[in-house]
Amino acid sequence: MGVVVTASTALAAGYLLGRLRPWQHLGDWAADQVRFTGAWVRGGAGRQTVVVLVHAVTPPRTSWRIMRTPATET
Repeated sequence: MGVVVTASTALAAGYLLGRLRPWQHLGDWAADQVRFTGAWVRGGAGRQTVVVLVHAVTPPRTSWRIMRTPATET
């Protein structure tokens, strides 16, 4: 019985993660911080650390390309 409950829980968790796509949302948030805010460095060391860590965990190739391009003025 315990195996069935564990397997069902794992299946439901995998389904929810696939539907919600938290990594994609985190990557989009970090890209927006760098791309459109422009001055994300003014947020302090804590904010810089969070943005860089999210960039490192989510799609790194895209993230580093975004970090190298200049920010757009809003």
